[in-house]
Amino acid sequence: MVERILMNEYKSLSQEPWVNIEIDEQNILNWNVGLIVLNPDSLYYGGYFKASMKFPSNYPYSPPEFRFLRPLYHPNIYKDGKLCISILHAPGEDEMSGELASERWSPAQRVESVLISILSLLDDAEISSPANVDASVMLRKNPEHYKSIVRQHVEDSKKDIPEGFVMPTHHTTSTARAIEKDDSDFWAESDVDDDVFGGSDSDEDLDVDDDDQETGSEEEDELVNKA
Repeated sequence: MVERILMNEYKSLSQEPWVNIEIDEQNILNWNVGLIVLNPDSLYYGGYFKASMKFPSNYPYSPPEFRFLRPLYHPNIYKDGKLCISILHAPGEDEMSGELASERWSPAQRVESVLISILSLLDDAEISSPANVDASVMLRKNPEHYKSIVRQHVEDSKKDIPEGFVMPTHHTTSTARAIEKDDSDFWAESDVDDDVFGGSDSDEDLDVDDDDQETGSEEEDELVNKA
């Protein structure tokens, strides 16, 4: 059952431009993930952040493990690449951390929601309870230096882009979406045209018109005979 769930999630995510996933067909519980930041306003834009995901045998009842494979300077990322993020914490409330059950993992969560939360975390750091204290202090006290370190890590991350993989950009994905929208609008308009101008309704209308014409001709003949 776990294998089927993960394979379905993999097939769905393989259509997304912001993530590149490689799975081990011999062990689908282990994924290699490349997170791609497509927001041009993000400090992490253009990065290819390689990570590993390991799923428990009782997934989705327990959360996966996530770890960046290349160091990433961030208040909520430990130096070993693991994250401090609520969605990856075991289900239930934690009075010590103050996290609500709704903020933590639940069987309703999926890989997509985890990855989207991680991408959001990159630009929306939680500095009140940091995993990397140095990064948290620098972000608050010397943000320009912090940004310069992050930019260097973004450049370093590009070394992990798989050979032959074409990196998407904000421009290419926006263009692709615009083309898809235009195509869908075209077919929607074509369907409307078929309803208005074609189909069996038009034939029925023609039959009614013929009957009306025949009735009108008979009335005209009667008037002529009376005259």
